[in-house]
Amino acid sequence: MKELYFKDNFWNTEITSTAGYDCLIQHLNDGKKTCKEIEDFIKARASIEEKYGKDLLNLAKKNCGQGELNTLKRALDVFKLQIENVGQSHIQLAQSLRDEAKRLEDFREKQKEARKKVEQHMESFHKQKANLYKKTMESKKTYEQKCRDKEDAEQALNRNTNASNTKQQEKLYAKSLQTKAASEEADRTYQQNVATLAKTVVEWQKEHIKSCEIFENHEVERINNLRNALWTNVNQLSQQCVTNDELYEEVRKSLEQCSIKKDLEYFIDLRKTGDNPPAPILYENFYNVQRPPSFSQTSVNAGRRGPLPNPVSENDSLYATVGDTNYSVVRY
Repeated sequence: MKELYFKDNFWNTEITSTAGYDCLIQHLNDGKKTCKEIEDFIKARASIEEKYGKDLLNLAKKNCGQGELNTLKRALDVFKLQIENVGQSHIQLAQSLRDEAKRLEDFREKQKEARKKVEQHMESFHKQKANLYKKTMESKKTYEQKCRDKEDAEQALNRNTNASNTKQQEKLYAKSLQTKAASEEADRTYQQNVATLAKTVVEWQKEHIKSCEIFENHEVERINNLRNALWTNVNQLSQQCVTNDELYEEVRKSLEQCSIKKDLEYFIDLRKTGDNPPAPILYENFYNVQRPPSFSQTSVNAGRRGPLPNPVSENDSLYATVGDTNYSVVRY
């Protein structure tokens, strides 16, 4: 299949038409717009990554399992540390994305300046060609009119060849010579303009071909740069996923070292309060409990009579002690 090139496919049969050139310029402007849109897209993604990274850094500063002990505490510390590292990596990714966007911006500005010179040069050629074409068409009209004037003068002279008025014949003859000279001058001017226009058209065609080649090279560079920029962008995002997974792997490793048994034993050794539980509370029946008497007959009588008097002497018969237990003072 024959290869297609800009220089072979953007012509027009009308000499003053710039349709092919305008089509190329419109396409290049659309390409420049695409560059700017992708550039802005990458910048916006960079802002998202930066905000996400900063949010993760702030999140890593918050308390998370501050009261935990031993292996779980170490795992939580590693977890927070890696979240902080993930945040830092996203901030670094944001800077890498901005660098790529800046490279695209520099490329776009470089092409813009290069295109500007070509466009200005071609605009000048277009104006020159249009003006020469207009001048040539005007000289053609003048030439045709002068030729008609010459023919009219010659016909008038031929009609009056046999006329007796010599003065009139001289006048017609002078007019014929005058119109002939004018037509010849118009012919030279017309031919000069046609030659100048033809030369200008040839130069314009050469410049048009050069411009097409430059624009085609610009398109090759633009498409290649955009493709590489997007390729780099997705590679950066993929690498970020790999980096995140590597950081999260550290968390998984620390969690593998987390021992439920060790944490329980560590807590027990650190905070234990004793190994003897309290004694059970027993049931006590109210009626089976031995109690001291609340009162006695002796105490009642003593309260009424008062205490017995101590013996005064051994011969005191009133308070003599009787040794016989069967003895009674009651006599019947």
